Amino acid sequence: MRNVYDILEERGYIEQVTHDGLREWFDKEKVSFYIGFDPTADSLHIGHFVSAMVASHMQKAGHKPIILIGGGTGMIGDPSGRTDMRSMMTRETVQHNVECFKKQLSKFVSFEGENAAIIVDNADWLLKLNYIEFMRDIGAYFSVNRMLTADCYKRRLEKGLTFLEFSYMLMQAYDFLELYKRYNCSLEIGGNDQWSNILAGADLIRRKEQGTAFGLTFKLLLTSEGIKMGKTAKGALWLDPEKTSPYEFYQYFRNVADADVKNTMCLLTFLPMEQVNALCDVEGEKINEAKKVLAYEITKIVHGEEEAKKAQDAAEALFGGSGNLESMPSTKIEALPISITDLLVATKLAPSKGQARTLIEQGGIAINDEKITDTNYMISEINDYIVIKKGKKTFHKVEI
Repeated sequence: MRNVYDILEERGYIEQVTHDGLREWFDKEKVSFYIGFDPTADSLHIGHFVSAMVASHMQKAGHKPIILIGGGTGMIGDPSGRTDMRSMMTRETVQHNVECFKKQLSKFVSFEGENAAIIVDNADWLLKLNYIEFMRDIGAYFSVNRMLTADCYKRRLEKGLTFLEFSYMLMQAYDFLELYKRYNCSLEIGGNDQWSNILAGADLIRRKEQGTAFGLTFKLLLTSEGIKMGKTAKGALWLDPEKTSPYEFYQYFRNVADADVKNTMCLLTFLPMEQVNALCDVEGEKINEAKKVLAYEITKIVHGEEEAKKAQDAAEALFGGSGNLESMPSTKIEALPISITDLLVATKLAPSKGQARTLIEQGGIAINDEKITDTNYMISEINDYIVIKKGKKTFHKVEI
């Protein structure tokens, strides 16, 4: 079996490592590692995808994943990458989100077998902490001067950093310490925006337990222009099919920029690198074949092979003249006639009639490939269905 460090390095995941020796350690023993997810929503989104993929690669190489759900830290909110404070959540909301995460993560890691993944919730120890005892036992190991040099705090200082957020690094470091003592966990992995928090945890274990703990960060999912991938007109690209349909999910990756195809395929699929190179090291329109494979493979991981095939068929029906429209986002209306503005609002292609009129005036709406320019246009007849096209990439089927 190949060393997982080589696999992660070859596919372009690795950003930083706390100190030398991690690759050799992977050769010597099977490692228990952890990765954390704060349940700030009831679904994971595409920004979590890289984390889940790294955990999957690690488990397939024989190492044991510990999925830490931040039921405790989620009630504070990680300031990393933020310029404003996260909204506070109730314990009930956090617990609901934890359950949703467990279901989605099971698509990436196995909870059965010799190195079965386990899920733990840091609320189990954080919510029981005594403040005075915690400050005496843990706070004494942290330098405020050093903490203020961390990027996660620098960005927030301009707008004001609350002590609530300032304590987040201590909480995450304490998580690492608890997992080290409870499960012999000696490695924390996370996106490169977690570097300061990971360093703090590894240092706490070294100073308090005289133990060796590693940290590894991986690259965030960015476009070739350095912008976070996964932003859509409707917001985040969610893994929950109720929030982002499999078809919309497929279409997002079918339409990524040419320059982003290879990196995305390396990070978000399990295709062998030989196949990735063969698909992506091409010129001109040939890259479109790679985009089709990319969209299918990613959708298959998240939504299953059946939904991926449906999304592929729907895309082919629109762009290739074959396949079917079964899985295209659709809306059923009760009666005709209906105005184009009302229909755009009903299908959620526009949030309001005013924005619907703006879309039409700007030439952004077509019905069955016929551009609509009249904001008072009425739909009085539908034979089976019609397809509304918004811009170049958004399609919606309407039926009676």
